Amino acid sequence: MAKRLDLPFDPIARAAQIWAEKFGPSDAMAAVTSIMRAQQLLLAELDGLLRPYALTFARYEALILLTFSRRGSLPLRVIGERLMVHPTSVTNTIDRLEEQGMVVRRPNPRDGRGTLAEITGLGREVAERATGDLMAARFGMGGYGTGELGQVFTLLRGLRLEAGDFVPEPGKVGEAGPGVAGAADGTAEGHDRDRAGAGSP
Repeated sequence: MAKRLDLPFDPIARAAQIWAEKFGPSDAMAAVTSIMRAQQLLLAELDGLLRPYALTFARYEALILLTFSRRGSLPLRVIGERLMVHPTSVTNTIDRLEEQGMVVRRPNPRDGRGTLAEITGLGREVAERATGDLMAARFGMGGYGTGELGQVFTLLRGLRLEAGDFVPEPGKVGEAGPGVAGAADGTAEGHDRDRAGAGSP
């Protein structure tokens, strides 16, 4: 958990006030700074909850993505795209999980040059127990109600849509469907269908 600061004032609100006096409207700056600080706080809390399992949140996400798949395995390329991270980060994450015995690498039978990451029994067990702890802590968002969490998701979804994270399905632009690591049907064929029909997740 992040160290409490217990400042006598809100430093972001104070910065926004000074910004407005010096430069003009401060709403965008205050929103972005709040998001960045929230990320720090949430990562600290989530990593703290996962520390007993020798996991970081990045490694946890990879494990969960593999549990979502039908066969418990995915190409590293697909993992990177689904988690929206650089290939180097995927390699490092899978390396660590493999060292911990939670994932094994296997040749991709559909691509002689490709590699699959496959979750092990230990990986599934750890992912299940870790998920219980994260759910109990509401992923660090216990101070918000369900409706408020939906609003947060929807607001930030607009930012991700504008950045080109995904192409919305026709008729579903306004629908919200939050979930860890996005929806994964677990097959290369399913991934290709996603790309063809709705773009990269």
